[in-house]
Amino acid sequence: MRSLFRGRFLVPALLLVSVGLFGLLVFSPSASSATSATSTANTGSSGAGLKANSGQFPETPGFSSSPNQSPSGDGIYNVSLPQSFIAPGQALFAANCASCHGGDAAGTDRAPNLQSLGAGTVDFWVSTGRMPLANSSIQAARKQPRFNNLQSLEISAYVQSLAPGGVKVPVVNLSNANVGNGFRLFTLNCAACHTITGAGDALADGAYAPSLHYATTRQIVEAVRSGPGNMPHFGPGNISNAEVRDITAYVHSYIQHPINRGGFGLGGIGPVGEGFVGLLIGVGALMLVCFWIGDRT
Repeated sequence: MRSLFRGRFLVPALLLVSVGLFGLLVFSPSASSATSATSTANTGSSGAGLKANSGQFPETPGFSSSPNQSPSGDGIYNVSLPQSFIAPGQALFAANCASCHGGDAAGTDRAPNLQSLGAGTVDFWVSTGRMPLANSSIQAARKQPRFNNLQSLEISAYVQSLAPGGVKVPVVNLSNANVGNGFRLFTLNCAACHTITGAGDALADGAYAPSLHYATTRQIVEAVRSGPGNMPHFGPGNISNAEVRDITAYVHSYIQHPINRGGFGLGGIGPVGEGFVGLLIGVGALMLVCFWIGDRT
């Protein structure tokens, strides 16, 4: 009787439990939360520069700003970085970036011209760890940044000093944001590539739209305005500052901190995770029932 039980029920049940545990580990949001926390900590490391989502600048001699409210009331305040950032930024750029982009950031046959792109564009690439890039033949991926927040801003200030124009470093105030409008705008303009859950997806020719789960509010605005990689850039004529603020609020709230009314987020990847659970429980339970029926007959 025991051998029959083991052969008919115990082995399939153990197989089902093993697959279930594997699925929970793969789709568990705990790993994503840990990575997100690490990313946020790195972005605000050493207490310098902008804190990840607070919109605060460090106390810097000769630099004073009150970025908590935008002068136009649209929630985004574009900051001019202080002159004191340029010299240390030049040293960092020469040691880590000039070999590819050139000493004056005018570009070489290995890397593009950075002049006139603006401090916000440079800050996005550096603060997300996409630059410096070891292999220029593949798409730059988000990774732990080499520089802390202050160093990223210093490099950005140096590049900005070489030529005017481009995207500035923003500070975002989400207090008056319309999250519902942000969801609508995200669905129309972003979800086709990043997916409605912000998990990212594959594009053509090996390219992909990255996950938005770890981006800070500052990086979201910089990406919208600069259009990194395959992403189109959206100027104020396409999406206003108030609309960018609303999109940022939606990403920062419902995508990065979702309300999982079902009790378990399944990694925030949408129908794929739900389908896996349905397949696991439904087919697994059906398999056990079939074993039971077969044993009775």
